[in-house]
Amino acid sequence: MPDLSTAQWRKSSYSGNSGGNCLEAACNFPGLVAVRDSKNPSGPVLVFTSHEWDAFTGAMKSGHFS
Repeated sequence: MPDLSTAQWRKSSYSGNSGGNCLEAACNFPGLVAVRDSKNPSGPVLVFTSHEWDAFTGAMKSGHFS
C-alpha cells in the first residue's frame, strides 16, 4: 500500500458540481491508482494496479456496465 499522505488527488472529469457521486483518483504512484469518494476524503481508499484500472475504465468506455 502506498503512503497515501503523498497522494495527488484529482476529481473525475465526469463528476458534476452538484455534490453528488464524485470520484477522486491519485495516479502519482508508479504502477498503482488510488481511488476514493470525494465526499468522504478521510474514508476508505481502493488501490488498483494500473493494469486493473485500465481494464476497468476500458470496460466502462465500451459500455460493458450499461
